Amino acid sequence: MRSHKLIVSLGLVAGLAVPAALAASPAAAASQCRVELYDIDNLNIAERDGKDELRFLVGGNLFPNNGYYNMYNGGDGDPGDFGYPSTVVTSTGTVSFNLREVQPPAVGMGDSLGSVVAHGSVCAPLAVGAVDYEEDYIDGTHETFYSYRVKLKLTGL
Repeated sequence: MRSHKLIVSLGLVAGLAVPAALAASPAAAASQCRVELYDIDNLNIAERDGKDELRFLVGGNLFPNNGYYNMYNGGDGDPGDFGYPSTVVTSTGTVSFNLREVQPPAVGMGDSLGSVVAHGSVCAPLAVGAVDYEEDYIDGTHETFYSYRVKLKLTGL
């Protein structure tokens, strides 16, 4: 007899738990993402001095703010080397991280070597606070051959 009461009690508890679990909402979807430089690696530079003087143009702003970063052949650059370039992309938009080579001592806009694009479609399925990455290669011949791998970090907002 007691087992019958126990089964009924467990059934009632389970019956209450299931609707509560169904009522719990999933994590909120991100309507936009913060896009940050995550990493840049040099795969090849054909310059005589073995380095490029680099900046990123992101959302109309140059990074680093005052100056440039010397990227050596086979080198690895981090966000801090470029002054933490970042911007925001909507779930339906795109943003460009344009890699530029400058000629010191006059450090201005420089010449575009190419761009890596962050796509809002990568952002759209992310929950707020979730992270994904986009990676692309920039290579070509501007005066000499160059090749870079650039990785961007997208965080749902």
